[in-house]
Amino acid sequence: MPLTLWCVLIAGILPIFTVGLAKWSDRNFDNANPRGWADSLSGWRKRAVAAQQNGFEVFPLFAAAALVAVTQGADLTTANALAVAFILLRIAYVACYLADRPTLRSGVWSLGFLATATLFTSPAWS
Repeated sequence: MPLTLWCVLIAGILPIFTVGLAKWSDRNFDNANPRGWADSLSGWRKRAVAAQQNGFEVFPLFAAAALVAVTQGADLTTANALAVAFILLRIAYVACYLADRPTLRSGVWSLGFLATATLFTSPAWS
């Protein structure tokens, strides 16, 4: 299986780990009412929840881009590099979110979007 598709799995799991940081570090986490718990957060824990939500928002386009690249004849070396770049950028995005660096976070998000768009179109030019 191409590395590009393994990155889809990683991208799907990353949001779970992102919010897990907030859950496991907060003794007041209420598994019976997790959405109410999230509303009560502040600081980096609240930003972790927002980063998780963004991870779920970007996942469908990345997954589609990976599938298009792999099934429509993109060069796999290129597709793999773009998919890994996306994953690394997502990790950097979460780090920027947790560290409350909004301008840097927006730049990293833009690069991740560019990697996804490039991956999606890669069969046309590779």
